[in-house]
Amino acid sequence: MKTVKKAVIPAAGLGTRFLPVTKSMPKEMLPIINIPAIHYVVDEAIRAGIEDILIVTARGKRSIEDYFDDAPELEAHLRENGKLRLLDRVRDVSTLADIHYIRQREPRGLGDAILRAKKHVGDEPFAVFLGDDLVRSEVPCISQLIRVFEERKGSVIAVEEVPDEKVGSYGIIKGKAVTDRLMQIENVIEKPRLADAPSRVGAVGRYVFTPKLFDCIDPAAPGVGNEIQLADAINRLTKIAPVYAYRFEGIRYDTGDPFGYLRTILDFALEDEELKSRILPYLRNIAAKNFGEH
Repeated sequence: MKTVKKAVIPAAGLGTRFLPVTKSMPKEMLPIINIPAIHYVVDEAIRAGIEDILIVTARGKRSIEDYFDDAPELEAHLRENGKLRLLDRVRDVSTLADIHYIRQREPRGLGDAILRAKKHVGDEPFAVFLGDDLVRSEVPCISQLIRVFEERKGSVIAVEEVPDEKVGSYGIIKGKAVTDRLMQIENVIEKPRLADAPSRVGAVGRYVFTPKLFDCIDPAAPGVGNEIQLADAINRLTKIAPVYAYRFEGIRYDTGDPFGYLRTILDFALEDEELKSRILPYLRNIAAKNFGEH
């Protein structure tokens, strides 16, 4: 089976949880301190050896293309002012990978966004990254999935346990255990009520698919929310080929959720020694004011 060298990053969503700022700014470009979330997603793909990335955008998402493009005027300004370290950082962004773009003309759901990539992907296996999901791990999350894909010769999605109050926000997995970390999927239920959920195992924003997935995306059969759901396509795929769910090793950050976004910024800031030395006293002061000294 071919190894995975192509990736699709759907980034055409409306970002309604961050309105009004996402009226003029893609949620994928929300900064994690000084680096946009989608930069970390592209970096994970590169670390996994993926060479060809297609980002599915929409109206109002042009800043994503601008971010990964050359910036001659900015580079000239930095060079003239001797800011060479910043110049190197700006240049590094525009040389990260071979990035292509295609538009989803109307918001018809994740399944439809992925279907836009069919011609670009062709008959090769491919990875899918959600642009507002970050995963910190020693081995890139997508590399973990690619390993399972190559061993099992089947599509695989990343999953994690989700709390009861979040079940209705995920595609919830029903399946049979293969190993401690691996399940063969029988069904994916998109955003179920807690009482209807077959488990607490939820799909998160990393996938590796065979090209058979494209034949399972039915643009004429909208699902939950009247959108073309990826979960429906995965369920059709399970009828013709094995599909697996893998409990990845690492920490996932949902930057598309306001609390998850703030948690991401805080955790990432605490990894920077200079910022940490200023943030920890501030957090202690807040804790003392709100909860008293302990």
